[in-house]
Amino acid sequence: MSKITVKIDGMMCGMCEAHICDTIRKVFPAAKKVKASRRRGAARFLLDGAFDEERLKKAIADTGYTVGAIAVE
Repeated sequence: MSKITVKIDGMMCGMCEAHICDTIRKVFPAAKKVKASRRRGAARFLLDGAFDEERLKKAIADTGYTVGAIAVE
């Protein structure tokens, strides 16, 4: 199980956080504990399986947000 943290710029409200969480769930249906925080400027989730960084970056960028660093633990 990997813990993924994605820095995201552009989240301004609770709806932005929900939009990011929905996007992550669409890209990785197996993702667990998906949470986004506008205050921290990041989203975190757990994933058991293959992680495709480029696919996630594209999906988030397509929604209008800017993706920063991605950490996988």
